[in-house]
Amino acid sequence: MIRFEGLTKSYRVRGIRKVVIDGLDLELPSGKSLGLLGRNGAGKSTLLQLIAGTMRPDSGRVTSDGSISWPVGFGGSFHPEMTGAENVRFIARIYGVDSDELVDFVDEFAELRKHYHMPVRSYSSGMRSRLTFGASMGIRFDTYLVDEVTAVGDGGFRQKSRRIFIDRMQRSSAILVSHEMQQIREFCNAAIMLEDGKLYYFDNVEEAITAHQDMMLVK
Repeated sequence: MIRFEGLTKSYRVRGIRKVVIDGLDLELPSGKSLGLLGRNGAGKSTLLQLIAGTMRPDSGRVTSDGSISWPVGFGGSFHPEMTGAENVRFIARIYGVDSDELVDFVDEFAELRKHYHMPVRSYSSGMRSRLTFGASMGIRFDTYLVDEVTAVGDGGFRQKSRRIFIDRMQRSSAILVSHEMQQIREFCNAAIMLEDGKLYYFDNVEEAITAHQDMMLVK
């Protein structure tokens, strides 16, 4: 269960306050893997960061009865001056898992080779995504927050990412952002749509996709 209680988040854009999350009061059910839909700029990445606790809201709060990953694919998850391996070891200590096991898992999975022991600031966006995805998949969470990351890398790496994500979904749920509706259909059994600061829940994925596509035709 993830519950939003009066959740609000806004930004100042050229001196004007832009509200991206507007007083959300909604409870997302346990055990559902949710596709997060919305137009570009709607605030999907912001919502993931609020759920993870990596961003503070203007007001309100997010509560949960399970463990939640950081937003996979979000570049701010790691310290840029530390190496990939050092970041992973630090994360292992935070989440109370075996640091050597996690470092080894990410080393093998992410395929960063010598870059794994170089500062994260030197990474390309794709390399950072592979690091964050590998570190997240190496820890057992109740809910994974995933932002388009299974599209990173060549065909072989994407297939490997897909396989491990499917494995994790056997015992966990996810909130998945993807512009590929087939991916939403494959991994999700419910959906939420963010529009004008409001969040709408759909128990039926096809209904959510139809509503999203209709919304995209407006404005």
